[in-house]
Amino acid sequence: MPGSLLRALLVFSLLCLGLSATRTACAAMEIEVVGGAANKIAIAMVPFQTAAGQPSPPLTQIVADDLARSGQFSLTDVMGAAQPVEPSQVDYAAWRAKGAEAMVIGQVVALGGGRFEVRFRLLDVVKGTQLAGYSYRITAAQWRATAHRIADVVYEKLTGIPGAFGSRIAYVQKQGKRYELRVADADGQDPRTIVRSLEPLISPMFSPDGTRLAYVSFEDKKPVVYVQSLQQGGRRKVAAFKGSNSAPAWSPDGRQLAVVLTRDGASQIYLINVDGSGLTRLMRGGNIDTEPVFSPDGQTLYFTSDRGGSPQIYRVAKGGGDAKRVSFEGSYNVSPTISPDGRYLAYISRDGGRFRVVLQELASGQTRVLTETTRDEAPSFAPNGQAVLYATVQGGRGVLGTVTLDGKTRARLSESGVDAREPAWGP
Repeated sequence: MPGSLLRALLVFSLLCLGLSATRTACAAMEIEVVGGAANKIAIAMVPFQTAAGQPSPPLTQIVADDLARSGQFSLTDVMGAAQPVEPSQVDYAAWRAKGAEAMVIGQVVALGGGRFEVRFRLLDVVKGTQLAGYSYRITAAQWRATAHRIADVVYEKLTGIPGAFGSRIAYVQKQGKRYELRVADADGQDPRTIVRSLEPLISPMFSPDGTRLAYVSFEDKKPVVYVQSLQQGGRRKVAAFKGSNSAPAWSPDGRQLAVVLTRDGASQIYLINVDGSGLTRLMRGGNIDTEPVFSPDGQTLYFTSDRGGSPQIYRVAKGGGDAKRVSFEGSYNVSPTISPDGRYLAYISRDGGRFRVVLQELASGQTRVLTETTRDEAPSFAPNGQAVLYATVQGGRGVLGTVTLDGKTRARLSESGVDAREPAWGP
């Protein structure tokens, strides 16, 4: 049973491609947020002022959506209130009466030649002081990136934790018989197709610097590991050995990949340089070892194995040695991912026929179920470690979701008529 399950899991982790890097004109993701922290920060997002006759860019709404999706903020109603641009224009007592603890104000100035200057300030309404003030000179193509940058500043200033709204996600979308490997903003918006194929594509993973994607393609009628540049679009076959080549995972320095190969029989974990040289087998034996992931310091690999009789999470030193079991709750735990600070392990656990995202604190071994869905897969931590991206099934199709580490805030990203799977959260 466990061997066949893991083989099925391994086969599911493979795909194909047709080379392209064009922006899509598909419908945007729909974002649905449920729940939130017990003590949210009340923030007023005052619409940014624009010159008379100029269209209002969607900056304020994008920032507000980002903050709401984090579960740490509640939005104060700004309707009917004065809408200041400078701190000197703010009636702090009036905003405190509306319940605001912080507020964002700003303006957009046209510079000509298709360029704009975006100015914004973050204010502490309780103390009546300014917490941050920045200006950005941008083109019209940079509205979304600028809004995410503003949201990151606000999040960090008010929580003390870096924001992750300006990061990106990768995922595989299936529509009809066509597969596309896409990269999008962290909220699922502004997707760009990296690879297009009539064959499956799976297991995308961002390089640590965010400039490359490793993934598995079936275009050669077998699973092959590729690394592709997101800037130039070129790609390289890194692992195309006899048998199956799957489950790539980047080392923290971006120089190596851990991959799963069947070239010598059973599915085993190997290390290989990104240029395809220096193949080294990490462990030996007849067990099925798969889904490796590096610890943040690069000295340890976590992986899924059936060596104990059922699929569980183990860890082993990068240089090899004895593997130690990490997961003990339940009889089926797969797909490990490690938080950026190395404190937490997230994985998929089966409980009574339900496959859900579980968070485990590595120091104590304590676990917490984060999701309420039943067919979750492919968890991936945000770069700030405050949320987990995963795929699940809703209405018979794959959708993407995020959940905070306390499990209280869940956001669902969905796009009408498509099936989205295999997500990975990048820088």
